[in-house]
Amino acid sequence: MADSIIQLSNHVANQIAAGEVVARPASVVKELVENSVDAGAVTVTVLVKDAGRTLIQVIDDGKGMSEEDAKMCFSRHATSKISSADDLLSLVTKGFRGEALSSISAISQVELKTCEEGAEMGVKVQISGEEFKENEPISCSVGTSFAVKNLFFNVPARRNFLKSDQVELRHIVDEFQRVAMAHPNISFRLNSNGNDLFNLKPGSLRKRVVAIFGAKYDERLVPVDEETDVVKISGFVGKPAFARRTRGEQFLFVNGRFIKHPLMHRAIMIAFEGVLTPGSFPLYTVFLEVDPSKIDVNIHPTKVEAKFEEDQIIFAMLRSAIKRGLGKHNVAPSLNFEQE
Repeated sequence: MADSIIQLSNHVANQIAAGEVVARPASVVKELVENSVDAGAVTVTVLVKDAGRTLIQVIDDGKGMSEEDAKMCFSRHATSKISSADDLLSLVTKGFRGEALSSISAISQVELKTCEEGAEMGVKVQISGEEFKENEPISCSVGTSFAVKNLFFNVPARRNFLKSDQVELRHIVDEFQRVAMAHPNISFRLNSNGNDLFNLKPGSLRKRVVAIFGAKYDERLVPVDEETDVVKISGFVGKPAFARRTRGEQFLFVNGRFIKHPLMHRAIMIAFEGVLTPGSFPLYTVFLEVDPSKIDVNIHPTKVEAKFEEDQIIFAMLRSAIKRGLGKHNVAPSLNFEQE
């Protein structure tokens, strides 16, 4: 009987990996914008065409890359964020696996332009479906520009599964808002088909929330602020009078990273008991700062899940902090559902 187990080629393996990391155009936006943040950018611009099908370009003024790094960054498991397994226990960057750029380049046509500070020239690298097409010196500003064109061009089945432009753009906006919310000190711009959807200037978290969701939100926010040896809690929750019938604007961040955590969400909802009717949801933008060695974010390809070493303690503190915040601002249990 012939052997039936074969070793997959790197090309096939990378396409499989790309399926985990890059589910849709919004996944590319998330990975590239987080790279810009990790690079120390002060200004980040995101340009998309046809909801990311035709083009996703992210331009930043971060530290840029050397010519060697510009080529190396597309290799799988090549990263500047960690160097050993021990580093996973103290992550402070958004990226760390070295999979995103490799995955993106496996299923698109990528043009990278970058220049590091002090370099006389920058470099341009072009890749199509993992194949290097061009590598040449160019004159450009310090920073990096990633242009991802024709996403899923070589995986037509994946491309056909994309939703309408309206739906895909909504996912891009969601990812953009999450990163922009986590970093109010950075200027972010999102442009779709030549039209600016967001042009966010640096400022306080409150100003960033209002800039994203509109001036009417300024009066709806109740500050939350608590600090202990275990966790620092900060951010805003919405006044119960502005609760909604959908989950809407609910953002939870841990060490600057957006996560989905049912237990912490439950803590917030319990804090609102008595002032919300069943089936209603408050808005919240809450930040938790925890010792990186006491949290694990390396449990899901998209890095939106996390495990806390002291989850029950943080649960109790989060619930209490929000209750205290609501009480401090004399939030009455009146309800006024909006039909927006």
